[in-house]
Amino acid sequence: MHGTGGIAVSDKSGIEWTEATWNPVTGCSKVSQGCKNCYAERDWGRLSKIGGNVYTGRAFTDVMCHPERLDQPLRWKKPRRIFVNSMSDLFHESVPDSFIDKVFAVMALAERHTFQVLTKRPARMLSYFLSGPKEHTVKGEAWEMLGHYPKYPNAGMKAPWPLPNVWLGVSVEDQATADERIPLLLDTPSAVRWISAEPLLESVDLTDLTVSLPDGVAQWNALHFDNDRGDCAPYGSATIDWIVVGGESGPNARPMRPDWVRSLRDQCQASGVPFFFKQWGEWSNAGSQRPGASGMFAVVSDNGFWLTTNYPRPFNSFGSSVLSRIGKKAAGRMLDGRTWDEYPK
Repeated sequence: MHGTGGIAVSDKSGIEWTEATWNPVTGCSKVSQGCKNCYAERDWGRLSKIGGNVYTGRAFTDVMCHPERLDQPLRWKKPRRIFVNSMSDLFHESVPDSFIDKVFAVMALAERHTFQVLTKRPARMLSYFLSGPKEHTVKGEAWEMLGHYPKYPNAGMKAPWPLPNVWLGVSVEDQATADERIPLLLDTPSAVRWISAEPLLESVDLTDLTVSLPDGVAQWNALHFDNDRGDCAPYGSATIDWIVVGGESGPNARPMRPDWVRSLRDQCQASGVPFFFKQWGEWSNAGSQRPGASGMFAVVSDNGFWLTTNYPRPFNSFGSSVLSRIGKKAAGRMLDGRTWDEYPK
């Protein structure tokens, strides 16, 4: 761990789809069901007990910007994928535009790294990019920083816009959040647009989003632009470039049906979109009819789930999957006999 003010960042990460984390902002607030069992809030309690760091004495909802952490990616010499704000949301309403400008300025200067930004607030993200000449503002901030970092005399000044090393993404957990957030992401300028479907709480069809347009409601394929179909404004030819899927982990983790995962994988394969399967979470297919150490089974349908200590027979009549709680490590991340670690080019 590095940085001023205690636990700040890590140049290594246990998150399967990234290599490092960088937290210039900490603290957040919940906005949807995907936030219910927030891992960052759970880690907050553990980190605050260590003492002497920025988490000590603060509530999780106390959002704080950390200017002293801004330069951390500039100190990492080896190129890596960096998850921005694993303990917050860069586009939280409590983070001022002026600080977001500085974060993007660092990402412009540290062009050897790839930055993975993930938000549940795409409306704020879009409004940020539409609020003014952001390329000029961000590169102006980068120019100011150059006086402190002489090793980067030209870095970032000639980078195209949007920055090619910054991937902007949204978290979705169900069809409603997909319908709401993905169109806003498609409207946002970005070199790479991606989705984290974690925790996945129901089946999601990315090829048939229900989108509200000024002249009514339309169905939209977020994975494939079809000019013959007449796809047009407001998204132009923008599509999603990468999908990450994962089940929930932690003490109160909700189960995820295998067919929900396969559906997203198949949608990606049909459209040529890279697919990354992160984890099953705490629950796994109960084909062995053994409940695992927890002694619990989950019967999961498209309308929810219920728990039982007895293996339910018959369950197919419910159109459901039966899962057993065996723990994240035992459940693993294999899907149909292999791991899925695809990335955008």
